[in-house]
Amino acid sequence: MKHVHSDIIQFRGSHYNFGYYQGELLRNSWSVKNREKQWKVRKPRFTVEEQEVKEAITRFAPGLWDELLGLRDALGWPMERIMMEFGGYRIDYKRSGCSIITGEGYFIRNYDYMPKTYEGRYSLFQPTDQGYAMIGPTQRITGRMDGMNEKGLVLGYNFMHRKRPGDGFICCAIGRMILESCASVEEAVTMLKEIPHRHSFSYTVFDKSNQTFVIEASPRGVEVRESNVCTNHFEILTKENRNHLVDSKKRESAINTNRSSLQNAEEAFEFMNGTTRGVFSKLYSSWAGTIHTAGYLPQEMKAWFSLGGDQPPVEFDFNQWLRGQDIQLEKITGLVDTDIPFAHMEDGAYWSGKK
Repeated sequence: MKHVHSDIIQFRGSHYNFGYYQGELLRNSWSVKNREKQWKVRKPRFTVEEQEVKEAITRFAPGLWDELLGLRDALGWPMERIMMEFGGYRIDYKRSGCSIITGEGYFIRNYDYMPKTYEGRYSLFQPTDQGYAMIGPTQRITGRMDGMNEKGLVLGYNFMHRKRPGDGFICCAIGRMILESCASVEEAVTMLKEIPHRHSFSYTVFDKSNQTFVIEASPRGVEVRESNVCTNHFEILTKENRNHLVDSKKRESAINTNRSSLQNAEEAFEFMNGTTRGVFSKLYSSWAGTIHTAGYLPQEMKAWFSLGGDQPPVEFDFNQWLRGQDIQLEKITGLVDTDIPFAHMEDGAYWSGKK
């Protein structure tokens, strides 16, 4: 078992200043050092022009470009590297797992991935220039792997495949843009149909209306369905599915079998986070181990978060934070059943060019 943590990052201000603040935090961090070592064994392939990236981003979330400029100025990196590391446009993304369940007033999500990629950052950002405030864990610094915004819109994504990528955004960048720009599930569905998709993912959106939509998105098309469960296979775009779906359908079956017995959000969270309940995964070396379980209650404007399995969640009152009451906790701690290094905590969180 490894003791892990996520740093709680709170910021109120402009996008540019938020980017600059994050750049100062990142300078000389393990996250940056591990990425630098990664590029020594795997030469980056990024040849997209700055104007193309800027136009793509500002169409959906103008403030995000200013955040990238702040990161650039704080880190002193060329814009090409900033776009490659944090831009989320026309770059590659590794495979992952993930499971989602929604119910009366709640959205619970297991984030299944590789510890070597985990940044350990839980962010609360209230912009003063444009866009909605949001709460949730980050991916590639500017992206969001799941989260909730000030309007009560919740989003999480599930990996499908990386075959035949297109010219578009990766999942965490899309998650960030939706939370920053959309106030409801209807607006999120509309934007997810318009955004160009780099890879194939399902995006589950939920809000105070208690409606849940799963948007099946690939570079070749987007379909929308209503469902309270999502794992790692498409139900409509079935031709896009991977050949091996046993684990995905096993977790889906476990959720469907147990959901009628889950009486409330607390029971749903305990079920998803329980290491013996059939959904939590320990496949860390296969890029599919559960690192965190996140819960969002949009009607109450509260967020739950735990690292590792069989852990009670830390609760955040997002409404109170939006009113100016800072969170006193500096870190979220937990235990993860792996010896694989985490990118933000230790050396060795990178992989060979063959993997």
